[in-house]
Amino acid sequence: MTLAAHFVSPTSLTADLVDSIYVGGRWVLGTGDEIETVDPATSTVFATLHSAGVEDVDTAVQGGIDAAHRSGWATMLHHERAAVLHRIGNSIEYNADRIAALQTLDTGKTLTETRALALSAANTFRYMAAALETMDGVLTTPRGPWMTMSTHEPMGVIGAITPWNSPIASDAQKIAPALAAGNAVVAKPPVWAPWVTLLLARLCDEAGLPAGLLSVIPGPGRTVGEALVRHPDVAKVTFTGGTSTGRHLAHVAADKLMPITLELGGKSPTIVFDDADVERALQGVLYGIFSSSGQSCIAGSRIFVQRSLFEHFTNELVARAGRLRLGPGTDPSTDVAPMITLAHRDSVARMVDNAVLAGARTLCGGAVPVEGRLADGAYYPPTVLTDVTNTDAICQEEIFGPVAVIMPFDDELDLVEQANDTAYGLACGIWSQDYRRALRIAKAIDAGTVWVNTYKQFSISTPFTGLRDSGLGTEKGRDAVRHYSNQKSIYLDTSESPIAWGRN
Repeated sequence: MTLAAHFVSPTSLTADLVDSIYVGGRWVLGTGDEIETVDPATSTVFATLHSAGVEDVDTAVQGGIDAAHRSGWATMLHHERAAVLHRIGNSIEYNADRIAALQTLDTGKTLTETRALALSAANTFRYMAAALETMDGVLTTPRGPWMTMSTHEPMGVIGAITPWNSPIASDAQKIAPALAAGNAVVAKPPVWAPWVTLLLARLCDEAGLPAGLLSVIPGPGRTVGEALVRHPDVAKVTFTGGTSTGRHLAHVAADKLMPITLELGGKSPTIVFDDADVERALQGVLYGIFSSSGQSCIAGSRIFVQRSLFEHFTNELVARAGRLRLGPGTDPSTDVAPMITLAHRDSVARMVDNAVLAGARTLCGGAVPVEGRLADGAYYPPTVLTDVTNTDAICQEEIFGPVAVIMPFDDELDLVEQANDTAYGLACGIWSQDYRRALRIAKAIDAGTVWVNTYKQFSISTPFTGLRDSGLGTEKGRDAVRHYSNQKSIYLDTSESPIAWGRN
């Protein structure tokens, strides 16, 4: 297969906007309500889709069980499963522009970002294939007359609930390792952005994944998601989304004694010391909060700057934020694209307005665009607030938009205390040319990921986790396949005599 990407014009996307969902290896009309999908750049409806209903959940789960038995996927040799994953990864790369165009239409993101997400997904499938091929069982050191080994086996059916802010990449991070481990997967993408996950199902089918091993059932979380998590034959659930929903799902999983992985919200600190390379720090801080229109769980939304640098850094940051260009994701000159929906945009605007009423000062942004091509879309400008304290609501609650607060700090003790004063613990950025200090602070910050002199960079080979209200469990990394497996110990007797016990 040639891996050269090909451009897909918006008019040709209609072939991927078919009113059907993928359930148990068949494309069918969803039994749920009809939903309208909206272009965030124009607020116009571009397609309709019958979402999944609760009955589709049972069909998908049973279809996964049947497919696993019928195809022998669970018992297939590792390199045979890996070959299918490699083909899926190659197909995603070949169709990267097609995926990017569809995702930009669906989510409003820039084409640059959506293409990068597609290529990331391709690499995730190939990495998990490689991890699977090199995954060995373990002969443990015997403590008696036995040969002992530890093996890993499929769990069964995995429920994967994915977010709207990075569909294809988040899909791959859950689906690829779960399939690699020998499981079937039922994926529930959000109703706001279902199309890319449905396209992924087509690509998996074309790449030779046995029909039924992957189902895609977009639908409301309160009905379809709830039914998926509660289904007695779902062995594990992996969820990316809001903290309140994640906490509810954790209770359901506890009642079932079912493992669950939760990747939840964040209110991540970005720390700039006075010895930082200011140019690199400015670029990194801008990217960390305003890329993806701030719709990222790892967004660096709390900016702490050492007091001696605070005024200069703030002035320059605000000037540069004001030069970022708002526009549709299809425009190559766009820096900040629209948000996912008008309702979400309005929620972000209300949080900013409430912060100003509470005493915050707006340094840039802070008002919904009402003129020109931006008037009809879900746009919100890059916004920086100051004159706040870390205990204010705007500094403690996740905004999920292009809004940052900037605060001074005086010393390391003050900084660490403020940075850790949050319910979340997802990510952190540190800007300093003193790597000893940077490492010291990195160890002191309560976060699953810390970047030093960079931000929002990822590797599929590096585990990703959250602390406290930011989540539970780990995604990515070579051990990701293990997280979708049941571990089993096997003892083989090597003694010459029966067990010496009792009177026999």
